[in-house]
Amino acid sequence: MSPLPRIGWLGLGNMGVPMARRLLRAGFAVTAYDPAAPAQTLATLEGFRRADGAAPAVTDADVVVLMLPSSAVVDAVLWGADGIASHMKAGALLVDMGSSDPRHSQENARKLAALGISFLDAPVSGGIQRADDGGLSIMVGGSDADLATARPLLEHLGKTITLVGATGAGHAVKALNNFVSAAGLIAASEALVAAEAFGIDPARVNGVFNVSSARNTATESKVQCMLSGRYDFGFALALMRKDLATAAGLVQAMGIASGISQSVLQVASAAEAALQRGADQTAIHAYLKEGVRK
Repeated sequence: MSPLPRIGWLGLGNMGVPMARRLLRAGFAVTAYDPAAPAQTLATLEGFRRADGAAPAVTDADVVVLMLPSSAVVDAVLWGADGIASHMKAGALLVDMGSSDPRHSQENARKLAALGISFLDAPVSGGIQRADDGGLSIMVGGSDADLATARPLLEHLGKTITLVGATGAGHAVKALNNFVSAAGLIAASEALVAAEAFGIDPARVNGVFNVSSARNTATESKVQCMLSGRYDFGFALALMRKDLATAAGLVQAMGIASGISQSVLQVASAAEAALQRGADQTAIHAYLKEGVRK
């Protein structure tokens, strides 16, 4: 049996921590770095090696995993001052598991290839709970050979691993998936606000939705934290808006002029501007409900 690859991990946020924890529990040697991760978060990662910076985290790694919030951050980490691309060893594999722009991913893959470094885009869907229990859906862009290298670790993170196409395809599918998800969330929120304004109990309405054709992931798993007023599903509205911008840009670049992705993006952007910094995606319901009162 081949030895487990040594992992360099950058990004210990809401998703990165449970994902890295699963690799540690599976016996992988993980060296991780995130300058913003609080001490109490790091304390939950028993057995990991804490690097003093991004470069030391990747120097000896066979596979480097990025779980970062945006393409801008990925580009800075790779190519900025003391970027990790110059510290990774030839023959290593970089796996970008965040929600990056697919066009940036294609360019990063080309530049890394010139350094002898392989690239996979392998973003995930499923949220914190599925990150914790290894039930994520992983959509992969890249080659069969590179996926074979990454599969031993991806199998501990995701229930489904789908090679959707060449480099960038994983991030394209992720952006489009989040567009469809956000459209469903906004539609469900608007419908429930309208029902309540009409005098109908929104919880009963959602019950009908969930046994009818309106059922979607929002009605099944997000409405409870909306109607309770908690608005704490665990995915920031700012990140949703960022993913929508990526999807809308991709749709536009493909010459599709229906305007649906732009409309969904406009609602998310307006809600983000109106709500408190750090608001959860489900707080779109509160934003729409406030509009009824005005």
